[in-house]
This record gives sequence, structure tokens and C-alpha cells, in this order.
Amino acid sequence: MTDAAQFPGAARDVLTFRLGGEVLAVAATQLREVLEPAPVTRVPGAPAFSAGLINVRGAVVPLADLRVPLRMRHTPPGPDARILVLDLPLAGQQAIVGIHADAVHEVTRIGPADLEDIPTVGTRWPPRFVAAIGRWGGHFVTLPDLPAIFADFLSGQSGRSHLPGPTAAGQQDLEIS
Repeated sequence: MTDAAQFPGAARDVLTFRLGGEVLAVAATQLREVLEPAPVTRVPGAPAFSAGLINVRGAVVPLADLRVPLRMRHTPPGPDARILVLDLPLAGQQAIVGIHADAVHEVTRIGPADLEDIPTVGTRWPPRFVAAIGRWGGHFVTLPDLPAIFADFLSGQSGRSHLPGPTAAGQQDLEIS
């Protein structure tokens, strides 16, 4: 499990955003750009986590839906919806990926004093998917462990991964192949 102890030292800049009624944050150093919603090309047979592919200035970028691993209810995009294009370390190399956001708030600084240990009970998300929990503007903000989330779902390509719970289309007990 990761926790606040793994984020010692200097404050870090993060981009805060909303997804499924929750406030999340990603390291600003991972953010390449924020886009308006773009046409998505669905990939037949792809798991629900893989929303499809988008075109970012001529480059094909996979788009992921974090609502699936975080067990959030799928909602249609609203007027504030955006796509965050991120540069993440995945499978031993850097990869460009997009993730959905219901709204983007701001870039802010979170210091070690703003971080809390991840509770061992009482969280609705798998602890392995949470890098830290912080405070921002009087609210809790979750810093998802994006490399861990992607690794968990990418590992389903060599074997079968099974996720219980509600998914993007309200499906139950989604099998990922």
C-alpha cells in the first residue's frame, strides 16, 4: 500500500479534477494537455476500461475510463467534461494516454502536510489504486496511482482479470480479456 510517507520532501503541483462526484488529482508533471471532448473510436472487444482511441494532433492516443477501476457509476459527459492527456510510466516505458474528467479545477500545490495516510478500512476504492489522499480547498482529494491502475488492467491482456461491481454501462462482473 502506498501512503503519505511515500511523498516526503517538497510540495508538488497537481491538477485537480472531478470524476463521478469525487475530486482527484494528478501530478502536473504528468499532464501534457487538457482537451475538449473529442470523437472516440471504439475498439471492438476492448474492455470497458478502454474507452477507445482519440486523435491528438495526428497521434493515436488510447483513452481510458477511470470510472471502471474506481467502481464509479457512468454518467454522460456534461458541458465541463474534458480529456486529460498524460505522460505515464507504463510497462517500463513512457506512454501517452488520455483519461476522462467531468470537470477540471486548477493546478495547485499539495505539500507533505496536506497528505494523509490511506485508511486501511472505509475506502470504496481498492487501496492499491490510491497513491495518496490529500486536502485541497477544504475537501479531500484522491491522488490515484495511475501506473498501478493501468498495470492492473494491462495485465489482463496476458491472462484474465475479473472486476466485480458496476461498470461504465452498468454491467456487473466485467471480465477483461
